[in-house]
Amino acid sequence: MKVLIIGSNGQLGRQMQDKLAACNVQYDARDLPDIDITDPASIEKSISAAAYSSVINCAAYTNVDGAETDEETAYRINAQGPKNIAVVCSRHDIELFHVSTDYVFSGEGISEKGQLRPYIESDACKPDTAYGRTKLAGEQFVQDTHNKSYILRTAWLYGDGGNFIKTMLGLAKTHERLTVVNDQFGSPTSTVDLAEAIFALMGSGHYGTYHATCEGVCTWYDFAKKIFELKGIDIAVAPVSSDAYPRPAKRPKWSVLENTQLKKHGIHVFRHWEQALKQYLKQTDI
Repeated sequence: MKVLIIGSNGQLGRQMQDKLAACNVQYDARDLPDIDITDPASIEKSISAAAYSSVINCAAYTNVDGAETDEETAYRINAQGPKNIAVVCSRHDIELFHVSTDYVFSGEGISEKGQLRPYIESDACKPDTAYGRTKLAGEQFVQDTHNKSYILRTAWLYGDGGNFIKTMLGLAKTHERLTVVNDQFGSPTSTVDLAEAIFALMGSGHYGTYHATCEGVCTWYDFAKKIFELKGIDIAVAPVSSDAYPRPAKRPKWSVLENTQLKKHGIHVFRHWEQALKQYLKQTDI
């Protein structure tokens, strides 16, 4: 087994390297400028350089607000890029892992019996942002181009890099009181768990689309409160509505995903978000 990680400098890319190294799996890590997913020749050069069994695409345009004014760039990276990778992987008969997002849904949720339920993999996609549209196009290109592909939709991801946890802890050093949005719901997800899920799927042949988030549901306000509680930080945190922080791109009110397909195949590895957060805070020097 040998793996190629594309987008290796991002949070998930770094965690994937740690996971493969810990399992004594050979891998190569590529990011700009060594590989450019918008250039098919660049991808072909990297993938044909070794006999890879799996390619993991962690590369993406993740500036959700920036995509609203530059959807063309977001499309080249989030849609055309995965298609280029899928074409080369199909040509070389290599399984492909592609990471996607909850933003492929509307973010309004689906109501059953008077309350919202988690999105499942088969629910209709209806992105409400430029970022979501480009990520959905990427999913569709991968599905249509390569029959040995796994698409993993995740949300509220954090790991080795800039993230919500570090932002909150940084603000706590300079503020006596914080306001945090309390009307957006999701499942904070550790890159540790997502890397475990990818590894569990590797070589399984269970190709398809998966939801891949930690268990449990909270708001950003709940998340912030738990961070400060676990770190023993005494700071006033007040809940506010999304209207208090207007952004160019609409933020999903409901980002809750159900890992239906992972559970179906008996390879669900995700912990409750609070458990994953505790480990992250213990092991990360922040």
